[in-house]
Order: sequence, then C-alpha cells, then structure tokens
Amino acid sequence: MTNLILCIANAITRYMGVLILACSALALGKPELFRWVAPYVTPLLGCIMFGMGMTLRLKDFSLVFSQPRALLLGLLAQFVCMPLMAFALCHIFALPPDLAMGVILVGTAPGGTASNVLTFIAKGDVPYSVALTSLATLVALVLMPVLTWLLGGVWVPVDMAGLFVSILKIVVIPVLLGIVAHRYCAGLTRRALPFLPSLSALTITLVVAGIIAINAQNILQASASIFLVVVCHNLLGLAVGYAVGRMWMFDEPRCRALCFEVGTQNSGLATALALAHFSPVSAIAGALFSVWQNISGALLSNYFHGKETGQDKP
Repeated sequence: MTNLILCIANAITRYMGVLILACSALALGKPELFRWVAPYVTPLLGCIMFGMGMTLRLKDFSLVFSQPRALLLGLLAQFVCMPLMAFALCHIFALPPDLAMGVILVGTAPGGTASNVLTFIAKGDVPYSVALTSLATLVALVLMPVLTWLLGGVWVPVDMAGLFVSILKIVVIPVLLGIVAHRYCAGLTRRALPFLPSLSALTITLVVAGIIAINAQNILQASASIFLVVVCHNLLGLAVGYAVGRMWMFDEPRCRALCFEVGTQNSGLATALALAHFSPVSAIAGALFSVWQNISGALLSNYFHGKETGQDKP
C-alpha cells in the first residue's frame, strides 16, 4: 500500500505542469470552483515552507551565510536583470502606461516564495534559495520603490512593516519550525520526506488556481501584447538566472536555485501595489505573471527533477 501511495506521489510531482495547466483552465472557465482558495494562500505557502524546513538543518544555512559572495551575486542578478528586462520589454511591445507600470512593478519585486518550492522540487540548493528570497525581500523594502520610481517615473510607497511581517509568517517562521521538527521528530520527518515534493506540487496547483479564479475576468480581457511580455520576462529571467550562475562557477544545485530566484517574482506583492496605487488594469501583469511563472516553473522543475545534479551519484 505504501509503495502504491509513493508511486502516486511521484507521478504527481513528475506531472505537476500538466496538473497546473488543467486546474488553471478549469479555474478560468469555472472560477467559482477555486475562489475559496484565495484567503488561504498565505497559510498554504507557509505549509509548503514548513515541509521544506523539515529537509534542512541549521548548519545548511551557516554554510550559505559563510559565503556572502554568492548572496551578493544573487541579489545583483535579481535587482539588475529583472527590472531592466521589464523596462526594455515595455518599450519593445509599446505597452500603454497602466500595463507598463504593472510590468515594472513585477520586475522590481523581489523573488517569490514559489522559487523556494520550485528549487526544492528541482533538487536545487534550498538553503541558498530561502536565504536569498528572505534577503531580497528585505532589500526590496528600499530598492523596489527606488527602482519603480526610476524606471516607471513614479514613487510607490511600500508598507515596510507589513512586508516584513509577511516574510516572517510565510518563509522564516515555517522554515524554522520545520528545522525544529527535523531535529526533534527525526522519525516522523524521515517517513514524510518522500511525500513532500508531491504535497508541494498539489499545494502550488491550488494556489495558482485560486489566483486565476479571482482574476479570471481581467485575464480574459487582457490584450495579446501583455501575455507576450509576461512570458518573455519570465523565460528570460529563468535563462539569465541559470546562465549567470554558470558564469560565476556555481555548482549545479545553486545554478538551479538562482534560475528560479531570478525568474520567479513576488507577483502577489506587485499585484497588491498596483491595485493600491494605480488602476485595476495595472494589476493584470502581476496576475498573469502569477499564473505563468508557476506553469513554466513547474515544467522546468520537473525537467530538473529528472536530471542528476552531479551530487546525486554515489
């Protein structure tokens, strides 16, 4: 029975991209089926982070922070590549002001927590991913308004205390609790580990479907150009993140982590700021990015999951 459940779990992980595509289409056509998920996005992400924390030890993070160069290079890739690519794409596709501002907000946002999950599934360097996401979010308290003002021509206030509390609730606290569970509930952790990737995949699917459901009308009314910009922005971010890791001689797990960290943005934050400070139209980019980055990320993480990292061999 256990073997059967494990086979099902492995199939869910392998075909996560197909599952997300199917549920996304269903949420777009029948949004009422998934609207209930929206209020639970934060706790669902927290549960995923707790599961990832169960795979980690405190010494994993000490190894990451003992290499500040890797963190600084990751921040540089995040806050230079994505904002500049957003700015360039807005001009190339001649987006109207409201849509362009939404893309700029996505580009200047820090990496999203989904990058940690995708790194986990892709057999990437999870401690590096979590550390970089947390640090990028704190740095974004200053850089996001400045970069948005420089590239978008307008100043965007950020709720620093609220953002700090959010990252604590979604990332830091659940991961720390997971590490404690790893330390003091070793037997339970060992039995749960084989099922964590599939549980993460199912949870991501629910989150994506919920985001689509509450933005279904805006998505259906969006123009083709904004779809192209979102797809290009994300794919270029993933490619540049991986290429930069290779250029800086990172090992394969860390290259995979940087790939997802650069290409996967905190589009939820971008959407919230767009709605609060601009128009509903400017929130379309964030909503679309939330959907597309999880679909492309799922497909890429599944691809990486089936490939050796160079550290898998005995």
